[in-house]
Amino acid sequence: MPYHWNYVKSKIKSLRSLKVRLFLLLLLVGLIPSCYMQYGILQNYENRAVSVRTSEVQEQLKIIANHLITTNYLQDQSSPVINAELEQLSNLYGGRVLIISGNLRVVKDTYSISEGKTIISEEVVKCFRGESMSNYDRDLGYIEMTIPISETVDDGKTAKQTGVLSGFGKAEEVVRGAMLISISCDTIEKTMDILRNKANILLLIMMSIIFGGALLLVNFMVKPLDKVTASINEVAEGFSDKAISVPDYAETVHIIDAFNKLLGRMKVLDESRQEFVSNVSHELKTPLTSMKVLADSLLVQEDAPVELYREFMEDIGAEIDRENKIITDLLSLVKMDKKVTEMNITEVNMNELTEVILKRLRPIARKRDIEVTFESIRPVKASVDEVKISLVLSNLVENAVKYNKENGWVKVVLDADHQFFTLTVSDSGVGIPEEALDHIYERFYRVDKSHSREIGGTGLGLAITRSAVLMHRGSIQVESKPEEGTSFIVKIPLTYKM
Repeated sequence: MPYHWNYVKSKIKSLRSLKVRLFLLLLLVGLIPSCYMQYGILQNYENRAVSVRTSEVQEQLKIIANHLITTNYLQDQSSPVINAELEQLSNLYGGRVLIISGNLRVVKDTYSISEGKTIISEEVVKCFRGESMSNYDRDLGYIEMTIPISETVDDGKTAKQTGVLSGFGKAEEVVRGAMLISISCDTIEKTMDILRNKANILLLIMMSIIFGGALLLVNFMVKPLDKVTASINEVAEGFSDKAISVPDYAETVHIIDAFNKLLGRMKVLDESRQEFVSNVSHELKTPLTSMKVLADSLLVQEDAPVELYREFMEDIGAEIDRENKIITDLLSLVKMDKKVTEMNITEVNMNELTEVILKRLRPIARKRDIEVTFESIRPVKASVDEVKISLVLSNLVENAVKYNKENGWVKVVLDADHQFFTLTVSDSGVGIPEEALDHIYERFYRVDKSHSREIGGTGLGLAITRSAVLMHRGSIQVESKPEEGTSFIVKIPLTYKM
């Protein structure tokens, strides 16, 4: 049972293949018109054959009907010529002929079954009204026809023979009797069987051609997609890292372009990862190296003074603090890289939060005589993660203070519209070169590494800031001119959306 179910699932899965669907579509497009054409040809032949046979017999019946009137056969059925004609007609078409007189009595039956009997049917009644009828019974395989036996008479003759006065000086058709004939369609059926067999053979040939053509066409049409798959597999298995190209279809070009963009992005991420690992190793190793040097220096001095021990221990403590800050920032960055489900969204008064953060950072700024001001355009309340937004504002203001000039200034502006609130942090600092603007959010990237080391930067602050902003579905932009200052503009939705 499990094997059977797996087999069924594999068949269902195969139906999802583009190749199978195209093949079935082409097969149907080819076979449906072919079957319809076969049916139409056979049907047209049958209708045409029945129509020709009916017309042919009708002409002969009209001639015999005239003979019946001429020989007065309805009153006297002894004419050997007429009887021979009727028998010949019956044998020729493999059918039966009935001659019915004006009183609805059968005066002649080529099968000699119904002679002398009265026959009343819709066809016979309509025939006495002058209407000829024919009906083809496909199931029983015969054609049934009725022909009125009539003559053209003038009014005087009509009045004399029938006692009916219908007018003066006029001629009219008077129905004297009716002929009822059934014709066998065996010859038509035999011809239909022959044609049907030939049509079936032709259909089989066409099906084979359509099947093979559809198979070849599908393979040809899907071949570029196979090329795409093979090229992507080569990249996935590590045999190649070059951009691929399959320009056969516009669709494959779109797919390849998207994949090449993804491949380029993956290369950038891989290079970033390698650089990140290298930078982390370097940043973590540097404080350890410094501590090792300081410790070894103390160990080689047997009678080192207490003041030297204190100085070296203070340096070791500073390096430990630096190591701890790097690790703390790394952990913050890792948390930023996790899923958005860990966001702790609350309603936050952004004016109050900004005041609290700036109050904590102003003492650091005063050490360098840097003035920190806050301009609130309007009261702002937003649904945000307070901890992450605090990191954003703290990092931006700390950087503005660290990379500022003596007696400089830092200005924070808070504004909002009906959808977003905007935080702008501007400073009068050293600025950022234009070529470095695209790299400032990279981990451990520093515009001036020597200056950054002097002021204790880890190179992770802006990476953490950008991650926190993106987690809020916001944006961050930078405007800077060397030696004039820098402005960071953070724009975040007032209402958090998953």
